[in-house]
Amino acid sequence: MTPDERKSIIEEEMIILRNSGEIPEIALHSCLDYLEDDEKGPQITLREEELFLLYDAALVRAREIVLRDLDPDNRDLNLYRGPARSIVNWHRLQDFCRRIGRESREFNKTVSQALLSFMERELEDTQRLLRASSVNCTAEEIRTFCKELCIGTDSLPDGWTCLCKDRPALR
Repeated sequence: MTPDERKSIIEEEMIILRNSGEIPEIALHSCLDYLEDDEKGPQITLREEELFLLYDAALVRAREIVLRDLDPDNRDLNLYRGPARSIVNWHRLQDFCRRIGRESREFNKTVSQALLSFMERELEDTQRLLRASSVNCTAEEIRTFCKELCIGTDSLPDGWTCLCKDRPALR
């Protein structure tokens, strides 16, 4: 196999990872199996830099999935699963980063900003009666998520708990 053929194979797998489904780490394992072990695959031993590129592709996709459900513009799309799903995917990403020895602090800042922006927009839209709340988790789950992201709930907009699943009934 020529160096160009090898590079092309790795790039194709990176594209597959970047367009993978809900759990990019599963796609990564399939990719690694195909590249290294599958009798129908190229059966190559991946170099450290190639593995790094494949991990990066899976990480980029995983980050997109976390942010997808904190984007208010996605609330009316079929792909939207709400903050509860973002929290699940964020935990998956944290676990994946630990397994591959990567830091995610910078991305956590991005998630923090996305959560704060989402909650502000959600509160504004519900107060203006433009929509019902799409927050599909409890206030305690949001508090825990904030703590994990190292932001205080005092950063959230006043009245944010009325958006949550466990909000008190209106009288």
